[in-house]
Amino acid sequence: MKLYGLKTCDTCRKALKSLPDAVFLDVRIDGVPEPVLSQAFAEFGNALLNTRSTTWRGLDESQRAKAPLELLKEHPTLMKRPLIEADGKLLLGWTAETRGQLGIF
Repeated sequence: MKLYGLKTCDTCRKALKSLPDAVFLDVRIDGVPEPVLSQAFAEFGNALLNTRSTTWRGLDESQRAKAPLELLKEHPTLMKRPLIEADGKLLLGWTAETRGQLGIF
């Protein structure tokens, strides 16, 4: 299991604490592999883009107008977190639904 997130993100830290065997990959340092990012965008669409993030607020209008996948490649911190890769499936966020799918209650 892989968990893509930021080490400074409280939600990612909560997820990692509940998933001690997960491999943590900091998107700021490690990035997100192209195939994983493409699959995540295909599954989650624009929901993958965190428009409430500090990074988003720092972008000007011309940058925000770019295609979401292009933005995520340029600024991986724009990705909603955590993105969890488990058994070939991708899960987004640390919601009750995500925890349920992972068997964590």
